[in-house]
Amino acid sequence: MGPDLLPPFILDHYEVHEWKHACAVLHADFPDEWADIIAVLTDFRLPKSHVLAPGGGLSLISQWFNQAFFSREWVKKAFDTKITVDQNEALSPTHEVDCFKNRVALEIEWSNKDPFYDRDLNNFRLLFDLRAISVGIIITKADELSEIFKELGKKTWEKYGWSSTWMRKLLPRIEGGGGGGCPILVFGISKRLYIEDE
Repeated sequence: MGPDLLPPFILDHYEVHEWKHACAVLHADFPDEWADIIAVLTDFRLPKSHVLAPGGGLSLISQWFNQAFFSREWVKKAFDTKITVDQNEALSPTHEVDCFKNRVALEIEWSNKDPFYDRDLNNFRLLFDLRAISVGIIITKADELSEIFKELGKKTWEKYGWSSTWMRKLLPRIEGGGGGGCPILVFGISKRLYIEDE
């Protein structure tokens, strides 16, 4: 069980990690969302032109994932959360989730600074504790992609260097309990998805 529920293509082309039986929860309780995730990940390729595109704003990779999920009725979602003790209300703001559908929250971390992982995991933890989500998912870069970025030159590697969002920066945060009790599923984009399109 666990990641073995995923089709061979996903296991061959992504670095996959799960916590608290996230695959089983998605497969059993959220079959439509599970199917969407598999379809989007199967369709994705990492074109050289997108890797080399100038920085600033939302990356072409993040835009591709957003559009792919939005076309399947996922939405960008902000939550209005507050904590009430007796009659006293205190706002408990959460960060907007990149893609959300039916209690499944998904974040794309392509080339942000690595503290964005802390934000995502804290968000998953809080929203899970408030029963607003059942599973959190992060799509990010597998460490092996560094080989390709280094081959593309110093400028490309400086853009994507180790201070940005890589799997090696995410795993210790999750293993240290950053997501609390929330089931979490992580996909690292591997070099086997890279294509030369120039």
